Amino acid sequence: MADIKTRVQGLDPNVKARDLVALAATTGNIYEAISIIENRASKLNVDIKHELHGKLEEFAIVTDRIEEIQENKEQIEISKFYERLPNPTLIATEEYIGGRLDIEYTGKAEIDEE
Repeated sequence: MADIKTRVQGLDPNVKARDLVALAATTGNIYEAISIIENRASKLNVDIKHELHGKLEEFAIVTDRIEEIQENKEQIEISKFYERLPNPTLIATEEYIGGRLDIEYTGKAEIDEE
């Protein structure tokens, strides 16, 4: 799995309007499409969080006293980069629209009509 920098290269971090009919074209149902995007966004959020914490740990300085807190410029720069990243929902939406998500159905739920 590539790191987040390469996956979001050139992706616009701003929210823009989407055509709901086009979003629903793949699944035939807008709610399924939104559910797929939401699930992917949740996974991306966890991946980004783990990646950020891993990179920040590389520069962590452990001290015994609170008075010795120091600013680490590398940690600040890494944090700023991750703050400027597009929202995971935007990344997931672009992946969905671009056809880069594999959609698997494990089974359809049966609806009982009474």
